Amino acid sequence: MKQLSIIMSNRRGVIAEITEALAARNINIENINAQSFEDKAIITVEVNDYELALSELIRLGKTNDFQVIAEDAIIIKLPNEPGALAKISRRFTNANIELFSIRFIQRNESFGLVAISTERSEIALKLLKDVLVS
Repeated sequence: MKQLSIIMSNRRGVIAEITEALAARNINIENINAQSFEDKAIITVEVNDYELALSELIRLGKTNDFQVIAEDAIIIKLPNEPGALAKISRRFTNANIELFSIRFIQRNESFGLVAISTERSEIALKLLKDVLVS
């Protein structure tokens, strides 16, 4: 099942806004996970109508200043230090799993949130279990 990840400023009421917007379009939430990291929040949802939810969340994001990651990305939290991403990349190389894309979605003095696109397999998730956000 594809998931949608929403990256935004951490503020009160955002879960209500997102769930109400999806409900208004008759989109059923099958799974939701919300985590905060300092001033940012990551909300990951799995829904019954991926395409409709994606368009609704993109519309909502334009007026509420948040980003929707629509690919089936794995989001991890890494220390903001030289070599942290290299260690993660090596895990995939050693497991013979191809990385499709890697991008920082937030970074501050202490950590970075990174979206990794790869085959979302059980093996890939196990490789990242110690740094996995969603």
